[in-house]
Amino acid sequence: MSGQRSAQWYAGTDRNAYIHRAWMRRGLPANAFDGRPHIAIANSASDLTPCNSHLDELAQSVKQGVYAAGGIPLNLPVVSLGETQVRPTAMLWRNMAAMATEEMLRANPIDGVVLLGGCDKTIPALLMAAASVDLPAVVVPGGPMLTGTFRGVALGCGTDVWKLSEEVRAGTLSEEQFMRSESSMIRSRGHCNTMGTASTMALVTEALGMTLPGLAGTPAPDSRLLQGAHDAGRLAVELVAAERRPSGVLTRASFLNAIVALAAIGGSTNAVVHLLAVAGRLGVELTQDDFDRTGAEVPLLVDLQPAGRFLMDDLHRAGGLLAVLREVRDLLDPEALTVTGRPLVDYLDDAHIFDHEVIRVREQPLLPHAGIAVLHGNLAPSGAIIKPAAASPELLSHRGRAVVFDSIEDLHARIDDPDLDVDADSVLVLRGCGPRGYPGMPEVANLPLPAKLLRAGVRDMVRVCDGRMSGTAYGTVVLHVAPEAAAGGPLARVRTGDMIVLDVDARRLDVDVPPQEWEQRAPEPATVAAFAAPKRGWERLYVDTVRQADTGADLDFLIGASGDRVARESH
Repeated sequence: MSGQRSAQWYAGTDRNAYIHRAWMRRGLPANAFDGRPHIAIANSASDLTPCNSHLDELAQSVKQGVYAAGGIPLNLPVVSLGETQVRPTAMLWRNMAAMATEEMLRANPIDGVVLLGGCDKTIPALLMAAASVDLPAVVVPGGPMLTGTFRGVALGCGTDVWKLSEEVRAGTLSEEQFMRSESSMIRSRGHCNTMGTASTMALVTEALGMTLPGLAGTPAPDSRLLQGAHDAGRLAVELVAAERRPSGVLTRASFLNAIVALAAIGGSTNAVVHLLAVAGRLGVELTQDDFDRTGAEVPLLVDLQPAGRFLMDDLHRAGGLLAVLREVRDLLDPEALTVTGRPLVDYLDDAHIFDHEVIRVREQPLLPHAGIAVLHGNLAPSGAIIKPAAASPELLSHRGRAVVFDSIEDLHARIDDPDLDVDADSVLVLRGCGPRGYPGMPEVANLPLPAKLLRAGVRDMVRVCDGRMSGTAYGTVVLHVAPEAAAGGPLARVRTGDMIVLDVDARRLDVDVPPQEWEQRAPEPATVAAFAAPKRGWERLYVDTVRQADTGADLDFLIGASGDRVARESH
């Protein structure tokens, strides 16, 4: 097995090779060391990551595929992050999960890897790890759940949580009915069924070329997902033989294709920070402004919540991502490869739309221009983003008086105060929620509206924040403002009563304060007081080294790849 990376552990008759083989014989026969590629299954299954709890079943299908192709499958549990469970936010540990997975892939005697992810941060973390170590790799997305119903109406998990909870606050839905909807929200295994971050990252990963074409978006309970997992196991063995690595697939052309896909599907704003982080691990030139330049004019073709009506099992039934991409084929780079070794565009000829309500043709889009808009101005020198498809059109050009909250705790304490000086034209500003400030950049940018305005019928307002927004959320929300307040960004200087000017067409976000006064104004004391640097552990390392949202919020010492080489023996 001298040609395999794993031979560095297993080949030969010396004491170290003996140790490596002998200890592995508790599960492997002697012929496991005769030149067969050893394939890790990086498995993010966890009972505390509910959307990934079924991945052990997928891992069994991957194992069978690896065996069938002549390889040796090896389960490798990796850090798992449950978006709905971990506090303060799963984003705090995305980089840790990526770093831990990278190190385990590099440290172990493996030749390739199958990456099993589902919930929001798991696929980005696995992609970051695979990019850094650059072993042959393929992703198997865990798939969305089936659609549940409440009172005869389909529920979009996440999106309808926000909607129903706001109706309770508005007094139009009883708390008892809200509680009854809880048992209907999650119908089956799988991740969120809206076009949230999990669905977005699965589909974007396919557009990047890192999954078997046509697999992403297959519902978690669908038996075809098990077949796809088996096929991915077989492919992993082929990847090793062909020496086809992520660095050959994840090129700038692939990232631009992913941006086109992101716009066409109406994907989550979180894809911006994740794709920037993956590109940073490879040294691929990609900036936040590329999302605007490449995606802004792409039409929205998928009618899914939160920007539309349908849900992920409808998208799969209607033809899936490949049918969407066929409509924008002229915008895709024809040479960008997939893990199969063939270009992505090769898989579009046989893609068809089977439901033109769910997937629109290019000539009849939901919106003619639907990509992520990147804003600049004196409130966001390094940029901020907004998702026009999820916003109220009348608010995309807006001037309003700032109502400022210095932390999420401050927001919760005052947002429903009947004496809060706020009206429908106000701009809600929340700071202290960036990568350093929280820490971990939580999904709180879609601030709840004041209860008194909800009761008056208001359902959207302009909101500005240095944090993130759930991919299942909606509204006129400016987020990822950089630099963040805790890093000295100008958001720290905004005062209640300042006039905020949003002009999405002009790509501007400004505060209308005389320039000299603005430059001399110090950060608000309450903002400074709200940030307490952690004293130890991962949080301390994270805050000391995390970069800003406009570059992907990765740690500064993790930028770039290190390859798969391990120089020293363990004994």
